Amino acid sequence: MGNVVAVTGSTGAVGGSTARLLSAAGISLRLLVRNPDRAPRLPSATSAQCSYADRTAALAALDGVDTLFMVSASEAKDRVDQHLAFVDAAQDSGVRHIVYTSFFAAAPDATFTLGRGHWATEEHIRRSGMDYTFLRDNFYLDVLSSFADEGGTIRGPAGSGQLAAVAREDVARVAAVVLANPSGHSTKTHELTGPQALTLPEVAAIISAETGQSVSYRSETVEEAYASRRRFGVPDWQLDAWVNTYSAIATGEMATITETVRDLTGRPTLSLTDVLRAGH
Repeated sequence: MGNVVAVTGSTGAVGGSTARLLSAAGISLRLLVRNPDRAPRLPSATSAQCSYADRTAALAALDGVDTLFMVSASEAKDRVDQHLAFVDAAQDSGVRHIVYTSFFAAAPDATFTLGRGHWATEEHIRRSGMDYTFLRDNFYLDVLSSFADEGGTIRGPAGSGQLAAVAREDVARVAAVVLANPSGHSTKTHELTGPQALTLPEVAAIISAETGQSVSYRSETVEEAYASRRRFGVPDWQLDAWVNTYSAIATGEMATITETVRDLTGRPTLSLTDVLRAGH
């Protein structure tokens, strides 16, 4: 039963788009989902129920799988623990190669605190003995519109920093290329960005121009950013992540532009304007 590619997150944007691309290419897929009834119905694809933290279900779902596309789990306090448990299950079930969606500035001291968790996951995969490929995605172009509050203001301590955000569709295209020939990408880290490094005032201007909605950017200090978000009553780890999303932009960690998407897919990299016009 070799040469089966398991795909997680197929009910979401990146995993779903990747699964559709692979299915169209005739690759045998196993879609790993919490609820098989929600799995997309695709040619050459079967589904299996599992979650990252459920070792027994993961071992059964991964049996016979050669290559695993591991989309990072939803943000949660225990996300790293979930990731490490799933990687261990993949190793024990005989998976040979993991392709993992990581974060552009992943590091043990990343300004974006969730980037530290991605680094910890990468390290665990490196030590597992399995082949691996890391897709280090910048922030997603598709979600920048949601940075604005109900009054149309994007606010945070990003200063004049830039971000080279990437389209989810481009991440999926790269993932499909890698998963179709994983051995050609063994031990590689692909850093994925969009074609532009934009400040948040520039992001706001593009969103305004393309949507007809008035969006603006207001710079906050770190202290102001925490104060303006405490009313939502979220746990500290989530509050930290919200604020240091902007702090990571301010440091310049998110500003580097790469040509990886174009080089691997042979297609132009999507811009914020492209994404907004496509209605993503």
